[in-house]
Amino acid sequence: MADEIMQALDGEVFAVWFLIGAALVFWMQAGFAMCEAGFTRAKNAGNIIMKNLMDFCIGTVMWFICGASLMLGPNILGGFAGGFSFDVFTKYGEFDYSSFVFNLVFCATTATIVSGSMAERTKFSSYCIYSAVISAVIYPIEAHWTWGGGFLAEMGFHDYAGSNCIHMVGGICAFIGAWMLGPRIGKFEKDKDGKVKKVNAFPGHNLVIAALGVFILWLGWYGFNGAAATDVPTLGSVFLTTTVAPAVATVVCMIFTWVKYGKPDVSMCLNASLAGLVAITAPCDVTDCAGSAIIGAVAGLLVVFGVWFNDHVSHVDDPVGAVAVHMFNGIWGTVAVGLFATNSAPGFAGAGISEGLFYGGGIDQLLKQLAGMGITIVWTVVTIFIAFTIIKKTIGLRVTEEEEIEGLDVKEHCLASAYAGFSIVDMSSAAMSVNENTDLGEEDYEKASEAKKKASVPVENLSAGLAGTALDSGMHKVVIITKLSRYDKIKRALNGLGVTGITVTQVTGCGIEKGSSQMYRGVEMDMTLLPKIKLEVVVSKIPVDSVIETAKKTLYTGKIGDGKIFVYPVSRVVKIRTGEENFAALQDVE
Repeated sequence: MADEIMQALDGEVFAVWFLIGAALVFWMQAGFAMCEAGFTRAKNAGNIIMKNLMDFCIGTVMWFICGASLMLGPNILGGFAGGFSFDVFTKYGEFDYSSFVFNLVFCATTATIVSGSMAERTKFSSYCIYSAVISAVIYPIEAHWTWGGGFLAEMGFHDYAGSNCIHMVGGICAFIGAWMLGPRIGKFEKDKDGKVKKVNAFPGHNLVIAALGVFILWLGWYGFNGAAATDVPTLGSVFLTTTVAPAVATVVCMIFTWVKYGKPDVSMCLNASLAGLVAITAPCDVTDCAGSAIIGAVAGLLVVFGVWFNDHVSHVDDPVGAVAVHMFNGIWGTVAVGLFATNSAPGFAGAGISEGLFYGGGIDQLLKQLAGMGITIVWTVVTIFIAFTIIKKTIGLRVTEEEEIEGLDVKEHCLASAYAGFSIVDMSSAAMSVNENTDLGEEDYEKASEAKKKASVPVENLSAGLAGTALDSGMHKVVIITKLSRYDKIKRALNGLGVTGITVTQVTGCGIEKGSSQMYRGVEMDMTLLPKIKLEVVVSKIPVDSVIETAKKTLYTGKIGDGKIFVYPVSRVVKIRTGEENFAALQDVE
């Protein structure tokens, strides 16, 4: 009697965990949204958030209309699809609510993957249509083959949580979509023969948000991989492999990029964590710690290769690395089942498969994995190509050049900025590299020669030669452009001189220094627009030469690019509040 009670209680606990896992998978939508927004440019952030929101909402509508039936219904056409029904409406009291919700959140994930690769140049209306097609037809049918009792399940094909059915399928859709859509303006430079001669990097505007997205996704992945477990040993083993693989993938990627590019690549390592998670998703229940570590190590290298392949071989512009993460590693994870499945894993007994090649099981399971994956690839390529072609020939896939340049936030959603009220320029520093083109060899202003002072902080005085003439009003506008990091120092220096009215503007630009030489996702960035600060003051009582000399002395560090000063003659000044003009308008009075 006690055993029966414990078994019933155990079943209830795992039924609740099943729904908690579904909630974790839903929360992954936030992770995908943060990743995509962070890896792309600020002018499209609102559009990206909207797309990721509508992925789930449109997916839910398509799921209860037809998707759930096609995936979870009884076999028709020899296990090709599930039978169409409206049981969710007509037999609600007898319906399996948990299975409906659980499979729905997985479906929405497949559509979300495509968003990143096609970001920054896709029509929002077109996106909604192909997201609906993926959720209504493409995903449910191929998922039925594996998880709905279809012919791949009967064949012995194994994909525990979706390396094949979700990630590879989403990655293929992303690759074909980005290829048909074409690259973002300026991504690839071509020679006169039309061949790509240079790949340009488009750095993401907020890697902090992207990193937050990765952590959210990693947390959600414990539900993604573990929710279907029905006993504690299997759940514990799944959690272990789901932790080891992405951790090893990230370490391997860090070391590889450190060696190859001279510095560990932040964005690539974020992608590597996701690549390891994708790769372990299919074999997470049937592999051990050693196997998951090897799977993760390969994933860490494969994601770097995938990004390089897209940039330099296929010339497919993938802003977030979705193809490298999901398609390449979805394939690898599916194959890994046939290599690393072992009967020592708690979930192996209930999987109904053979051990992998590296554990003495021969090639039987590997061949089943390759066959199932190949069938899924053919289905996905054909159906998504048809869908994209129809959309492209009718309403079009891509926004206009003007819309792409100005940003999809304002053009697609009438949203001036997703960051209204916030500065999107980093105020913390404006450091640039010191090299033979910028270092003047003398950091002390008092010891520096006039030539070095002029080179470090050049002055363009447009008031020179006007002294004593009718054009000389005795008032001058001084404009100082310098690094953001020098703002507090120059402000205090000018205040100490008696200048109390200063107008400050954030700007970006570069001179001979051209910013720091940087690598982003393996692509060298030739020129970086550095964050700068522009200060404007109008003086009359204070000698303009004193302002210039104070600014030069304050800004000087002995390097080209310390700043630049412009001096303009001012013919007339009016104070709006009092009506005072010229000299009187510039005086602070009680």
